[in-house]
Amino acid sequence: MRLDLNADMGESFGAYQLGQDALLMPSITSASVACGFHAGDPGVMRETVALARQHGVAVGAHPSFPDLVGFGRREMRATPREVEDFVVYQIGALAAVAAAAGTRLQHVKAHGALYNMAVRDATLADAIARATAAVDRSLILFGLPGSELIAAGQRAGLRTAREGFADRAYMKDGTLVPRTQPGAVIEDSVVVVSRAVSMARDRVVNTIDGSRIALEVETICVHGDTPGAAALASRIRAALVDAGVSVVPVGAASGVS
Repeated sequence: MRLDLNADMGESFGAYQLGQDALLMPSITSASVACGFHAGDPGVMRETVALARQHGVAVGAHPSFPDLVGFGRREMRATPREVEDFVVYQIGALAAVAAAAGTRLQHVKAHGALYNMAVRDATLADAIARATAAVDRSLILFGLPGSELIAAGQRAGLRTAREGFADRAYMKDGTLVPRTQPGAVIEDSVVVVSRAVSMARDRVVNTIDGSRIALEVETICVHGDTPGAAALASRIRAALVDAGVSVVPVGAASGVS
């Protein structure tokens, strides 16, 4: 078995520090870097890409709605053209930072409300996929298994990677429990590690109502702003290796479509 372990990173901004990027980076294989619209700034982007290169971690763009105040977690109304434009802008910005550091992007993973809305909205998902393909058709598009994001990526001729979330609760339909609901974020590290292993080895996840559903994933996310994220990611990686999983960047992992 081969699996990618990713984290959302580079989410500090100016004088505001968020996340544990330096401590988290040694445990992951792919980093989704904020591109300035929900968090991050040019200096943070440069520093995060450099840190990823230092640890042999693949870099991806983490575009969002233009929502610094709400950290990209508020739903916004935007036309498909507007979405395509601001996703191209964000991917392009990080691609330039990566090129200046002597590397290139591996993937694109939408952030927050943009990601969750595109899970169900084919028009929005298609706009994200078109933007990704317009910048670089070799980029891998992340999305929930069975989501419109994965379908849109495939329609656009992109490679896609189905993503699981070890520290987020699931609904019975395979979508994430909204953060506005109790129990949406799982804080018990023992439970989070166990869920990651179940996703990788057994291809299942327990939902918030106590049922169990099938979940085929190629990459698992640990949120960089989760309390204790660095220690948690280290424990997850060790548990995956103990379970016989080879933890590698998603671009090198088998099963990516």
